[in-house]
Amino acid sequence: MIYKFVIGSEEAENFKLEIAIDSEDTFLRFRNAILEAAGYDKDQMDSFYICDEEWNKEKEVTYVDMGTDDSDEDLWLMEDTHLDELIEDEGQRLKFVFDYVTERNFFIKLKEIVYGKKLHDPLCQRKEGKAPKETIDLADTLAIASSKVVEPSLDDIGEEFYGDAEFNEDELGDLAELEGEDL
Repeated sequence: MIYKFVIGSEEAENFKLEIAIDSEDTFLRFRNAILEAAGYDKDQMDSFYICDEEWNKEKEVTYVDMGTDDSDEDLWLMEDTHLDELIEDEGQRLKFVFDYVTERNFFIKLKEIVYGKKLHDPLCQRKEGKAPKETIDLADTLAIASSKVVEPSLDDIGEEFYGDAEFNEDELGDLAELEGEDL
């Protein structure tokens, strides 16, 4: 079988890849095909995550064993794991985290399964736009994050934030009961 994946990014909305790969190929060869098509180096730590319909991470397929032997979860290594071990259905979603420091990733969806055919090498069938930068400076990351934080001013909040503009002393009840209590 041949899997045809579509790959995109939130950072570069015009960027899109379509990669065809044999279902029995490894995640490592899929990784390398993605990195080559995006123009990225292959010397970074990265991982695939099998996701549910809402893009929540379920299983990790990692480039190298990080030595977390105490984990109860299965260890899936890219070089040892074939795509068809974890991917079976059209529409399957994955994330490919290519920058661990800033948690940047590609969104991947299995667009089509071609039955009865084989593919010797992964093939980038379509490339649109320019991939986001492979790595970004941490200072740039902080600047981007801080530019998205909007501090509300008191003028923006309005009176309803504090409650009614009118104060009714009867709503407080009898304060005389509290006199003499140690508060």
